[in-house]
Amino acid sequence: QVQLVESGGGLVQAGGSLRLSCAASGSIFSINAMAWYRQAPGKQRELVAHITSGGSTNYPDSVKGRFGISRDNAKNTVSLQMNSLKPEDTAVYYCNVKYYINHYNNGDAWGQGTQVTVSS
Repeated sequence: QVQLVESGGGLVQAGGSLRLSCAASGSIFSINAMAWYRQAPGKQRELVAHITSGGSTNYPDSVKGRFGISRDNAKNTVSLQMNSLKPEDTAVYYCNVKYYINHYNNGDAWGQGTQVTVSS
């Protein structure tokens, strides 16, 4: 029903920057919250950025001040700007979108994941 396509991952040196983008398409009436998660080998998935429909954002201490999430409601996209990257940021990053099919039904979609590798 809903497809998320991610882009922007890659290899970057410590201290560098990357910008991830995620575009949603399909049977979407409106989008509620949008978020980015990451999962490193041997570790559990963790939330790295969250943005509400009203534009309020939340970040864990590990990325606060370095990462910024933004959304374009007209285009149904969400982006993650990552600055001052550290080797510990290396992970597969996934976008997540909570959306409404109509006024009564909602859904939860995930992107395919994009690899971010930070070298030192």
